[in-house]
Amino acid sequence: MDGKEIVGNLNQWLINNFALGQENSWVLIVFVIVFSTLVVAFIVGKVFNHLAAQLSKTRNIWDDILLESARRPTIMMVWVLGGSWAFDVIDVKTGTVLLDIVEPLRKVAVILLLGWFLIRFVHAAEKALIDPEGIDTTMDATTVSAMGKLLRLALIITVSLVVLQSFGYSISGVLAFGGIGGLAVGFAAKDLLANFFGGLMIYLDRPFKVGDWVRSPDKDIEGTVEDIGWRLTRIRTFDKRPLYVPNATFTSISVENPSRMTNRRIYETVGVRYCDVKTVKAIVDDIREMLRQHPDIDQRQTLIVNLNKFAPSSLDFFIYCFTKTINWEHFHKIKEDVLLKVMGIIEFHGAEAAFPTTTVHLIPEGEIQIRKSSDQE
Repeated sequence: MDGKEIVGNLNQWLINNFALGQENSWVLIVFVIVFSTLVVAFIVGKVFNHLAAQLSKTRNIWDDILLESARRPTIMMVWVLGGSWAFDVIDVKTGTVLLDIVEPLRKVAVILLLGWFLIRFVHAAEKALIDPEGIDTTMDATTVSAMGKLLRLALIITVSLVVLQSFGYSISGVLAFGGIGGLAVGFAAKDLLANFFGGLMIYLDRPFKVGDWVRSPDKDIEGTVEDIGWRLTRIRTFDKRPLYVPNATFTSISVENPSRMTNRRIYETVGVRYCDVKTVKAIVDDIREMLRQHPDIDQRQTLIVNLNKFAPSSLDFFIYCFTKTINWEHFHKIKEDVLLKVMGIIEFHGAEAAFPTTTVHLIPEGEIQIRKSSDQE
């Protein structure tokens, strides 16, 4: 006895026991099935709410993710099974061919709901792993996002192939057609594929991740990375405008990632007057000592303060050192403090910072005549 005969006998038994000989009694049976499905769906919803309230008291977040991912697919599953049963009753009583249609549709619906549950679980897990208040993880947001997208893509492809198989299509034939059609699609969408593989290289090589400050010396690109997609990378510029860069661009340009710097550099040239030449040595020594004692200057890095140049109107020395912080705002506060202390040292030694000046030597008119007479003799 096959499945269709079992369903037919079961439904016939229901009709015989509840129909009481009436011609249209199967309508009542269908109503009872639909009402029972509604009650079961309501009960399942209440059970999920109760379980959610209990699991929220635990510290494990995975059970909450699993429960929330299964809530809607499970309720939909109840409606799918109840509705298909109602159609079975209609088929047995009316003699239609609904059962031949409902059976494969029921299988497809179950497959789709299972795939929906898995996709919801992957999406919820991805959000939990990225959320700073979610699950503790050593993976960054870019890696989690890439893994989530790959898993969802794999699930969609798998579910699609299983659905095609359920409708009687040969998966091997579909794959063979995909291999041939893939060549044509590849030529027609080479830019799209270039961006896809560009995004894949970003995920694998990880030159930057979401939240990094990036800059390209080859292109006018600078800002904070907000999202890395399979086709585009969205960068928020410092004037708060979104910049959408095709991923293929990053395979042909140089990208600088200032977010991964270890220190920030102070590199300044300061000039004093030529008349302060006797104090230059003491000024340079005091500034060097001040930087060595400064709590925000990294002493493990290069630290140089030396007279560097005889400029047209100044004696120039340069300051070269690195701060401990990489925070842009804090760095400028440290730099301001260093420069103010440099000016204080210069003034302490009675010198002044130089500015462009021009010296004009004037010769009295009498001296000019004497010089002309001497030249004539």
